[in-house]
Amino acid sequence: MRRAFAGISTRALAVAILIIPLFALLVYGTHGGQRVRILMGNMYEDISDAVVPDAERAFLYGEKHFNSRAEDYDIARAERFFVNAMMRDPDLPLVRHELARVYFLKGDFPKALGFINAQVALHGDEFPNAYYVRGLIEGYAGDYAAAAKDYEHFLRFDPHNWAAMNDYAWVLLKAHRSQDAALVASEGLTLFPDNPWLLNSQAIALYEMNAFSAALRSAQKASAAVAVLSEAEWLRAYPGNDPGSAAEGIASFKKAVADNMHTIETALASSAVQSG
Repeated sequence: MRRAFAGISTRALAVAILIIPLFALLVYGTHGGQRVRILMGNMYEDISDAVVPDAERAFLYGEKHFNSRAEDYDIARAERFFVNAMMRDPDLPLVRHELARVYFLKGDFPKALGFINAQVALHGDEFPNAYYVRGLIEGYAGDYAAAAKDYEHFLRFDPHNWAAMNDYAWVLLKAHRSQDAALVASEGLTLFPDNPWLLNSQAIALYEMNAFSAALRSAQKASAAVAVLSEAEWLRAYPGNDPGSAAEGIASFKKAVADNMHTIETALASSAVQSG
């Protein structure tokens, strides 16, 4: 695409942009409003990015398509623009951070870890969110000890971040540190008492500690909280995720909470029989 427009003039660019609406109408007719807007926007971005390459503008295009609340969310386009931005200006402060998030969502943990390690090496504590992202990557890659350290470091900068507290509790659970996980979840719940993620994590931690009655109370609260969870709240909790996945994500979360509650109820009943 870049070679095709390499020699185009500014006037030709203006003409090309003017014909975009006509082309879009030919393709989609007059009623596909959202699809036409997205097509027009994408064509404009491709042309402007090819004709006048600019690192910061490419980065902003990437951010636009990496917004989970945007109608034109497109992780492949976001990746392409972030790569263009980094190639044009390797010193852009957050470009490696965003590429790490892209590859994490695509499930390419080695590449994601490479980019976030480079981000931390270059900028350190200047952008603390990098430690949060690295904790996510390490956690999903199975390196729970490293993930816990990165969450601990991030929480020094943002101690009231419920999402980081919940993810920290999750890696502690995976590392078989249920008491520590219960403590972290409980601290979060003092600030966010109706948060379904923290309630669910607390329930799991208490279950692992054989505190079945307390675990059941937390699971019941989690079930009530997740029952009223909206798609908007889900997307705020998972920035960068495909907005089309919100309904499925909420359904999976509800099922996980229900399954956990059933497991705890079964354990509580069994414990009562044994003690009786």
